[in-house]
Amino acid sequence: MFVDMDEFFEPCFDFDFTHLSDKSVCMRGDEPYKRPCGWYRIALKVRNKYPDGNAWLGTNGWRSHSVAGEWPVAYHGTSVRGATGIVKKHYKAGSGMVYGRGIYSTYDIEQASGYSKEFTSKKTGKRYRVLMQNRINPKMRKVCKRQDYWLIEIPKGTSADEEKKIVEKSIRPYGILMKEV
Repeated sequence: MFVDMDEFFEPCFDFDFTHLSDKSVCMRGDEPYKRPCGWYRIALKVRNKYPDGNAWLGTNGWRSHSVAGEWPVAYHGTSVRGATGIVKKHYKAGSGMVYGRGIYSTYDIEQASGYSKEFTSKKTGKRYRVLMQNRINPKMRKVCKRQDYWLIEIPKGTSADEEKKIVEKSIRPYGILMKEV
């Protein structure tokens, strides 16, 4: 793809949601979780990456309920270039400041997909959209006035090192979602 597979991806956790039609009511981190039906997830290598362990990911496999310590799932619309930057480094505060400076995400996949950018595969010529699938620390997020928007606040003037620390304890990508359009 666009980065070293062994360094960044964990194919055993990839999942094909493209033909899944699911109306199940699910929870992750005690928040609604809508499975990304119609999308294909490329899993990122995140197990044992953070010093506070893996509880934020929850348990493996299908379940409709939350487990202790797991963080809610959030989606973030982006471009291929944006996804590459997030995977190689980390999220960076964006220019959108409707509810404050920082990183916006939502548990509503349809809402997030409106912010995703289309790209054309050089290999197949097909067009796709891309989203990031994340877990978001419920203690670090701000629920915006529009409650389906969540914000990880990054104050203006925050140093690059401090921004990285805030981001890594607040929002953690664990998958790239792709959907043919």
